[in-house]
Order: sequence, then structure tokens, then C-alpha cells
Amino acid sequence: MDQATASWLDLQNKVCAVTGAASGIGEAIAHELARHGARVLVLDRNREGAQRVASAIEEAGGTAMAIACDITQASQVNSAAAQGFAQWGHCDALVNNAGMLRAGSLADVTLADWNDVLAVNLTGYLLCAQAFGAQMRAAGRGSIVHVASIAGTTPQSHSGAYSASKAGVLQMSRQLAIEWGNAGVRSNAICPGMIRTPLSAKFYEEPGFEAKRAAVTASRRIGEPQDIANVAAFLASPRSAYVNAAELLVDGGMTSMLMDMVPRSGFNQTT
Repeated sequence: MDQATASWLDLQNKVCAVTGAASGIGEAIAHELARHGARVLVLDRNREGAQRVASAIEEAGGTAMAIACDITQASQVNSAAAQGFAQWGHCDALVNNAGMLRAGSLADVTLADWNDVLAVNLTGYLLCAQAFGAQMRAAGRGSIVHVASIAGTTPQSHSGAYSASKAGVLQMSRQLAIEWGNAGVRSNAICPGMIRTPLSAKFYEEPGFEAKRAAVTASRRIGEPQDIANVAAFLASPRSAYVNAAELLVDGGMTSMLMDMVPRSGFNQTT
């Protein structure tokens, strides 16, 4: 990336924390922020994975620090925020990305699974927002980006706990925006559609699976982690200064495809 493009987002030397950054979407976001000159706190409960990503960023000429952190544990989140502050000062942007998916209908989901999913996908986001957001409010500026999902607005069978947690993230993001906006802190959410990640990679091993999924998107393809990273970097940056309490769909147009999938005599292709 040339210097002019890198400068446009104004992320040079900004301190950005990314949770769930050891793989998938989080890894892509960490690399994208670093490419734009940010100093990246790579948070993940997988210590080795976080270190691998941080090392890769530094080998590419960026600046990063790996921190082992289970976001369901307030003490670990607070420690991570304190380590980042001690190293580089206040956090400028937080990307809440860590996630957990456990399939199951609401009729059958166990209380343990329900609580585990919400602990990561919703409560963990709150704990990180509180810890890193305190630094932002003290500084009078900051951006929080939550990686939610289209599942937060569109119900999906056998995804009860996950969908409920992501719906909660969307409302929490709005709530944070109205509560902390007067302190200079913005809160926005990204709603990814079908993205190829380590969590979903096994699905695409089934013959014909990817083609069927791609066919229900306007873009006719499955998204990649970089598609989300591009949007996250913009929302984390000062260039999105007047974007607050927003939810950005990044789904290849899938949620606009409903009527195109409904049979209509004389209109739909039959071959």
C-alpha cells in the first residue's frame, strides 16, 4: 500500500485492540489495521495464535503486541487493557470480534451452551467495551467496532443462542453510542453475511455447498475475512467520525435477494 493510501485513514500510531485476533476475521482485521500504521493489540485466549499473528505483523514492518486474554473473564480483560496502556497509552479503537458458535435449536439448547455463547458473544463484548472504553472516554475520543452478524436480524433455524447473542450485540452497540457519544466515543456494528473462516471452513468441503451458498448472494460469491477487515478499518479510523450507532451490512447483498428466490411465473430462470 502506498503512503498516500495509508495516510487517508489516519491510523498511523493509533492504538487498536482486536479480540479473537488469532485467526479468521480477527486476524485479517489486525493485519489491515497494522498495514495502515496502527499499533495493534492482538488479543486472543490462544496465546500461541496471538503471538503468531503479532510476529507476522512485525515481520511485515508493522507494530503489534500479543496478549493472551479470555474475554469472558473481567480480570483478564482489565489486565489486557492495562498492558496496552502501559505500552502505548490510551486505546484509540477497539474491535470486538471474538466469537463462539454452537448449533442447536431453542427447544434443545442446554443452559450451559446458552450461557457459554452469550458469555463470549455478548458479555465479553461488554467487558472489553468497559475496559478499553474507559481509556477512550478519559481521552475524549475513540471508536468501538462490534463484529455482529446478519443472524442478529434474520432468524436462522438451529442457531438460537448465536442469533440471540448477535441481536444483543446490535442493541448494545446502539446503547453504547448514545451513552458515550458525548464523551467522544463512537460505537458501530458490522453485520457479516457468509464469510469463509476457520469456523465455517469445514462446511465448504461438501461438494456443491459453496456454489449453492454463493447463488443466494447478489455478488455471487462467499465473503472472505478481508471483506470484513476493510470495513472494520474504516469504522475504527477518524475517517468515519460522523458514523455512530450504525450497522453496516457486509453480506454481498444476500439480505436483498428474497424476492429473487421466490418463484414467479414468466420471470424466473428455470435452467
